Amino acid sequence: MSKNPIATINRRNFLAAVATLPVMGVAMRASASEKLGFDQLYKSFGPLGLEFSDKVKQLSGKEIVINGFMAPPLKAEAAFFVLTEIPMSLCPFCSSDADWPDNIMVVYLASKQTFVQYNAPIMARGVLEYGSWTDPETGFISQLRLRGAPFRTV
Repeated sequence: MSKNPIATINRRNFLAAVATLPVMGVAMRASASEKLGFDQLYKSFGPLGLEFSDKVKQLSGKEIVINGFMAPPLKAEAAFFVLTEIPMSLCPFCSSDADWPDNIMVVYLASKQTFVQYNAPIMARGVLEYGSWTDPETGFISQLRLRGAPFRTV
């Protein structure tokens, strides 16, 4: 009984394609994330001060990628950190939202990670949220957040 070589190749190609689906899913997820820069967070000053940009509003609830620096965390086992546009040696997080600097974002980690030095450039990926929100566990107030976000040095 001879095998049909075309059917064998097709079956082999099919199995190879199925085996690459998990890798393709990761690649598709990475390319599906929108890149956002600190210079794209706000419009000009409005009657109430800084206004979030249309891009932030459009990307709210979607996965984004943003580069920055990790401000020193309050404690080693924190599940979040503050992402800053420029390296900051002090944590800017413990202030009211009225005093909130416009070039930072809170990053809630997807899982426990080791924090890095404040001057090491990092990339964070997560779901963007905007608007004043008070963390019920810490009482800290944020204007911009990433949820479920891993990070890596760049």
